Amino acid sequence: MNRAIVSPQSESAQVSSAPWQGAGPRNAVPNQLISFAIGDDQYGVDIMAVREIKGWTDVTHLPRQPNYVRGVLNLRGTVVPIIDLRCRFGQGMTEATPLHIAIIVQIGSRQVGLLADRVLDIVSFESGQVQPVPRIVHSSRISFLSGLVMVDGAMIAVIDLPNLLSAQIDDDAVAN
Repeated sequence: MNRAIVSPQSESAQVSSAPWQGAGPRNAVPNQLISFAIGDDQYGVDIMAVREIKGWTDVTHLPRQPNYVRGVLNLRGTVVPIIDLRCRFGQGMTEATPLHIAIIVQIGSRQVGLLADRVLDIVSFESGQVQPVPRIVHSSRISFLSGLVMVDGAMIAVIDLPNLLSAQIDDDAVAN
């Protein structure tokens, strides 16, 4: 008596690449992000973009890079650029210690590390909870954010990963 066994892993699933769109009534799974801290501020990135979270280690500095590109690290044979988010957001350089973390994210075909102070939590939310970022003053820092989410009284600024790289990092600065 042979029966075919079908598991959820063997069925192909279609995933929307549009940020923060609800999955619809068939698949009512909330959106999730990894929240982390830079100083007293909370930020988040789409959990589906996160590949790894690792403790801070020294990086290899490269000449003629923007000051927010701390350098590169070798992650199992892949050269990964590390972006100092505090510096990228115009708040000065991070004095990185072994307590800091690098969140390795996938942006298109590239892996990039985001230097942050600490990981806070995995946060689930519905698409309707995302509020637009107020545009009081035109600022390049605001373009790094795709929205704001209120969770348990805390406001989390959601980072728009493609825009984080698009402003000034070119393909030479973000080598694979």
